[in-house]
Amino acid sequence: MGYNYNGETPLIQLVSFNKLLQHYDEQVKSKDEYLSSRARFVLDAAASYPELRDGFDDLTILETRREVIRTILADTFSPVLTNNEIKAASIPFANLIFNSSSRFEKILNDAGKDFELEIRNLPDDLQYIMQCTVILSFYYGFKMDFKRPLFYDIPDANGVTRHYRILYNADFMEISPTEKAKDLVQDDLDELLENFDNLDLWKEKIPPGSFISKGFVISNMFDVTAEHSISEIKSTLIGSNKRGSENFMDSFQDTFRSLFNLKNISVGFAGYDPHTDRFLKIHGKGIESFILKGKEMESCDSMLCDYSYQKLLDESNYIAISNVEKYFIKSEGGQPYKNLHEQGFKSAILAPIADDGNLLGVLELVSTNVNELNSINANKLIDVMPFIVSAVLRSIEEEQNLIDAIIQHECTTVHSSVYWKFQEEAKLFMTQELSGQEPSFNEIVFKEVYPLYGQIDIKDSSKQRNIAIQRDLMIQLSEINTVLEAAKTKFKLPIYEELMFRVSNHLEEIKETLFTNSEQAIFDFVQEEINPVFHHLKREDKSIEKMVEHYEAQIDETTESYYDHRRNYDDSVMEINMKLAAQLDKKQQAAQEMFPHYFERYKTDGIEHNMYIGSSIANDRSFDALYLNNLRLWQLQVMVEMENTHYALKHQLPVPLDVASLLLVYSTPLAIRFRMDEKKFDVDGTYNARYEVIKKRIDKSYIKGTNERLTQKGKLAIVYSQKKDEKEYLRYVKFLKSKGYFTNNIEIVELEGLQGVTGLKAIRAEVLYKKDDSSEKTYTYNDLMEELKV
Repeated sequence: MGYNYNGETPLIQLVSFNKLLQHYDEQVKSKDEYLSSRARFVLDAAASYPELRDGFDDLTILETRREVIRTILADTFSPVLTNNEIKAASIPFANLIFNSSSRFEKILNDAGKDFELEIRNLPDDLQYIMQCTVILSFYYGFKMDFKRPLFYDIPDANGVTRHYRILYNADFMEISPTEKAKDLVQDDLDELLENFDNLDLWKEKIPPGSFISKGFVISNMFDVTAEHSISEIKSTLIGSNKRGSENFMDSFQDTFRSLFNLKNISVGFAGYDPHTDRFLKIHGKGIESFILKGKEMESCDSMLCDYSYQKLLDESNYIAISNVEKYFIKSEGGQPYKNLHEQGFKSAILAPIADDGNLLGVLELVSTNVNELNSINANKLIDVMPFIVSAVLRSIEEEQNLIDAIIQHECTTVHSSVYWKFQEEAKLFMTQELSGQEPSFNEIVFKEVYPLYGQIDIKDSSKQRNIAIQRDLMIQLSEINTVLEAAKTKFKLPIYEELMFRVSNHLEEIKETLFTNSEQAIFDFVQEEINPVFHHLKREDKSIEKMVEHYEAQIDETTESYYDHRRNYDDSVMEINMKLAAQLDKKQQAAQEMFPHYFERYKTDGIEHNMYIGSSIANDRSFDALYLNNLRLWQLQVMVEMENTHYALKHQLPVPLDVASLLLVYSTPLAIRFRMDEKKFDVDGTYNARYEVIKKRIDKSYIKGTNERLTQKGKLAIVYSQKKDEKEYLRYVKFLKSKGYFTNNIEIVELEGLQGVTGLKAIRAEVLYKKDDSSEKTYTYNDLMEELKV
């Protein structure tokens, strides 16, 4: 077997048996006749081959002098122990074996002809430094702990990887300097100790080829597969989010195969929900549950027999099924044997993953061979189950944290920009609680912040919704009328004619206008009057039954009425909201990098968003008015881009809805307070409430002296009250117009007074829509900042 490392080394390594032969030189003088004659026999065998003492690097000599070398090494490789010991003569830190015990030879033969022996955790780039540490210790006398566990990974005859730890006996090694060796002092050692990974420094202090090593080492190996497997299971489970990685289950199953020394076993998991007493599928790459057999969940009663239920849930003990087919027949196709049998498994172990008697899940080991898994080798799990339990507990905690994070992100308004303040208060709360005080969570207020508000609202949404409802109701009533007409013709009963009269009245009522109570009145009429009649007609006549079934097939299960036009409307609103919200959220990430600020957005019939910026929110950042101006310009740009997104989407919608955009400019700083009861931020104080009043009413405002609404499709309205805001935004509009965001159609209008609010004006700028994605440009933070400096 060749010495396969060809890189630079500080040691010129020669194979030599000099130190071992020196031992025999002494033994010749022994008074024990047997020892003396034995030593003489060995020395006579080696006498004709001086290179065996002097040392050699020609590895062919190992083959040509094989028998002599065997004689020299005979006492170190006892024939009595050769079938038990895993032992070899070799060169240290290399994959060169030139004499071995019978057991080790068998291990290598079982591995196959193509197997190449290699020390697992000794990368080439460490070879040089590892040899240097040996030199420092053995030659220079600088004692240091350079030992580290070394392993061989060797497959057995069944293809299962076994792990062997290597222990070196270096009694037969000699190290001597060459002319390249340098004198080293403590300062040199100190420098090396501080720079373990600086290979150039190590080569400077201990140059390549500066020492000669003569001798060999005895490698004693021990099968540590069980211990290694347990360690691997432990380290595999320690890392977070392991079950999401591509090769988690592959490596996990290989480890269990090594632990059990069984090539064909597979590993599965099932979760357990104590609230519903059900087994659950655990979602992760490659994770299967063999007892669930592809189902998402199943009750424990239906998945287990009485015996297995008691073992797993009541006693927290494993179930070993050494012959699945036997118990499948015995239980007359009962569970869990049925599912295992149908998947071709012949033996199995089901082990409870339990913490303090509380079941968390089930570890499933399955095999396609009878008796391969049994109650005896099930005891191997005793050493690994604590690690699996710990990993499951941590996984449950991580999952709960993730759920909490999702809830916080989706359902509350604790934005990342203000999260630091909540953390401060939470730490204070915890400190008070731990010190025995009555803890209280202080109110969170941010003062002197500037608000920004924007909305893209679906134009005439109430009108469009009413039209959709009206059309669905008219179609439904017409379908009802058709069935009643057939029933009247068939059975000649005046009650059907009376019902048709009432249906016609409802149709006439909603044909022109849909009143507030019309939908509910028709719904009640259908539920209480029509449905019982249709139920009766289905039993009376086959042809009418088919008509009723056709009608019922078009009834939506959720609304219990026709839901075609309304579905189209709702789908259109949902698609608009989803696209625009996703775009705004993505753009917001970049805006936060410019300067941290509070942000929230919510979906109504369109998308609204609030932003607040100021030094109290920024925490460790210094606030300047330039950042407010930048955020205003960014907001204006993004609103136009969202308009363009809707423009590109509109022709794909089931109902081609229009939108209208609006921004509110408010230059007076205010305070916002987190409302604990509502779990959201709101403006603080009576004076600041004026801002909220304006926000809620401006989208319904009219141009002064006209019946024209402020918000119009294709135009972005910017509402303000101060002249300086007008100048600022006209500058932004001019800048963005030069970039192709607006047309030349820009106007300034005065608004009719709202209840409690007067003196508002607005800039209305016509949006320039882009025909394709290639024409869309996004201007960076630097672009915006440069514009503000002009």
